[in-house]
Amino acid sequence: MDKFPASRRATNIEYAIRDVVVPARELEKQGKKILKLNIGDPLAYHGFPTPNHMIEAFYKGLKGQQNGYSPSYGLPELREAIAYDESQKINGGWDCKSDDVYVCHGVTEALQIIFAAFLQQDDKVLAPGPHYPPYMAYPQLFEGQTVEYSLNEENGWSIDLEDLESKMDDKVRLIVVINPNNPTGGIADKNHLKKIIDIAGKWPHCAVISDEIYDKINFKGNHYSTASLSDDVPVITLNGVSKVYYAPGWRVGYMAWHDPEKKLSLVRDGAERLLRSRLCASTPAQLGYLAGLQSNKDWMNDYTNKLLEQRDICIKRVQSIDGLKVTKPEGAFYMFIRITDEQWKSNDKGFVLKLLKEEHLLLVHGSGFSHKYGQGHFRIVFLPSPKILNEAFDRISRFLTV
Repeated sequence: MDKFPASRRATNIEYAIRDVVVPARELEKQGKKILKLNIGDPLAYHGFPTPNHMIEAFYKGLKGQQNGYSPSYGLPELREAIAYDESQKINGGWDCKSDDVYVCHGVTEALQIIFAAFLQQDDKVLAPGPHYPPYMAYPQLFEGQTVEYSLNEENGWSIDLEDLESKMDDKVRLIVVINPNNPTGGIADKNHLKKIIDIAGKWPHCAVISDEIYDKINFKGNHYSTASLSDDVPVITLNGVSKVYYAPGWRVGYMAWHDPEKKLSLVRDGAERLLRSRLCASTPAQLGYLAGLQSNKDWMNDYTNKLLEQRDICIKRVQSIDGLKVTKPEGAFYMFIRITDEQWKSNDKGFVLKLLKEEHLLLVHGSGFSHKYGQGHFRIVFLPSPKILNEAFDRISRFLTV
């Protein structure tokens, strides 16, 4: 029987965070119970529920039959609230207007729209390595390519500015900053952000994507909005309800365009056409997000303090296990652990798969976040309770000492 051929654009897609679930499901079919620390979903673990006032607003929208299409760019009141939030960011916001904000089906849809509007054949996107997988996968869907710049593990996973600048040329359309970073938990400080803006400013057709989806999960409190530091270079900020508001399944995010000199007018027109063509984001979910933005946020401090305690538990456990080493994450809820064990340090995917098979613990291999810069690592999520985290490290320790 002849099989229909799949497109190259589809068969080349990799998403390691969910790809590793496939072998886990096979084990579950055999009756094995898998301890899953692979996905950054706060609702997959007890202890970080979506706040009730947001759920009530979502439910009120449903009960009130606010289930129709919203405007393609988002509910006006939500766009206004997002613009206000951007203008009031810790350490200085920027002059964000509601018309600068576009509401999407999460940050992943925002990325697809940006790449579709920006990229033509052989255009480049510079993204950090390691990075969130869609930054590698999506540009290729739109005839572009991703070029990775390195992060310095020994210096808190800081951005290697020399490496980034060495990879600039007139085909680079976008420089990506993920701050805090997924998967490393590294923070881009004010100095590095300003230098990235300076680098982008040397090239007339280069803008910056600033992925700030974890902005309020910063254990040092030193987050800077990239857009607030730019006077002329266009910066597109990405954020949403998934992480700091603990509602990933609602699939509501946004992109906010800071373009003081109107350099992106043509690209922005293209993005708006794409937004109109795909209709809109979920209307009741937008109402839930609106409630989160407009309500008191003191609850976030309790969540962040709990994450900090659980991060420190993981740090101590890593330090107690021969064959592992870690640079302390200062943001988000991930730990990117280096494998120093001689048997596994050059085979992180093999490590993760055999650990899954023998200890029924699901992690994500570091090379899934970058074949070049993520090798020899694995990512663990420290959202689960201390009891679960300790059990996970007991299994890792047992595996490495056999």
